[in-house]
Amino acid sequence: MTLINDEQTQTVSGSIAGVRFNEVGKLYHFDCTHLPELLVGEHVIVETARGMQMGQVMNILPIDGEETLREYKPILRKSTPMDQMSAQLWKSREVEALITCREKAAELGGYEMAKFVAAQYNFDGTLLALLFSADDKINTNRLRSALQRSFKAKVEMRQVGPRDVAKLIGGMGACGIPRCCSTFLTDFSPISIKMAKAQGISLNPSEITGMCGRLRCCLIYEYEQYVEARKQLPKRNKRIGTPHGEGRVIDVHPLKDAVTVMVEDTRHIVTREEIIPLEEWEALKAKAEQPCAKHEGGECDCGASRGRSSLPPAPAEEEVAEEPEEEIDMTDVIDLSKVSRRPQADANQQEHKEGSGRRRSRGRRGRGRHGGGKSHSGGDSSNQGESGG
Repeated sequence: MTLINDEQTQTVSGSIAGVRFNEVGKLYHFDCTHLPELLVGEHVIVETARGMQMGQVMNILPIDGEETLREYKPILRKSTPMDQMSAQLWKSREVEALITCREKAAELGGYEMAKFVAAQYNFDGTLLALLFSADDKINTNRLRSALQRSFKAKVEMRQVGPRDVAKLIGGMGACGIPRCCSTFLTDFSPISIKMAKAQGISLNPSEITGMCGRLRCCLIYEYEQYVEARKQLPKRNKRIGTPHGEGRVIDVHPLKDAVTVMVEDTRHIVTREEIIPLEEWEALKAKAEQPCAKHEGGECDCGASRGRSSLPPAPAEEEVAEEPEEEIDMTDVIDLSKVSRRPQADANQQEHKEGSGRRRSRGRRGRGRHGGGKSHSGGDSSNQGESGG
């Protein structure tokens, strides 16, 4: 037999078929090695513990080494168009059979605690199953004997649970959409109140119970994700270190991957990456409070104590504000500049005065020399005149 998959084509010596008898029901496996042309979606006739049944093939799987040790009942044959028409005919008579069953139960009496919910024929009408629910076990031998005389088919009485009743009836769930059990759930998983507690859901019965009166099936959908998320987060009332300081966990948010921490009457939401274990936080705090090894007893400016940056900041009241730089008065700058320049100005003035005095003295000496020459020449001329005369 050849199986065609998306990745490769595989040839196997044997295979099994998953068959479903109801639209939303369990899969039962049968041997289909002798039907190499069987396709997914076809209807087949098989023999079960409840007689001959017609089901639909949902998948075909190869037989593994471990599966060879288990024996599967073989598929009898493929269904014919006549079988399918017969199945539709008997299905249309199920409502009539259910009404007859309720009338007989009321006529015989003693079945007031039983709720008859459905009647099911097999494909050829040889078997009729009547489904009912009750809180306790009920003896239905009298009712079954009375119905056996009314129907030609073999009559069976089956008691089902409240979840199966909700699946058969269908309807809308508390969330406003069709019930999960009647749309896609093929099997009911065990559900406990522990699942609601792990997800932080209110334990109010009206919020965690479904229309069937049992815990909602959807409580199991996200349970594993909540369990895995809570493993990475601290529990409530545990003290942890945070960037805001040491605090106590008062709430856990698994889907947010965060916790709410109370730090000195203030709530902070801290993510998992920001959480510091208390032992590590105290070790970092103690290391930050140690003095510098090089400058004991004094202020450290060598940078050896800068490891404090790895410690989360302390609360606001313990923070030491940095002193602002002293502002410079511009008037003082101007006065200082004047003072600094005054000696140079005085020196320049003194040098100017001395230069002026030297120039005056040189002028007076020059004029004296020039005046003496003139008188001397004048004298000579007068003498020359006298001599000439």
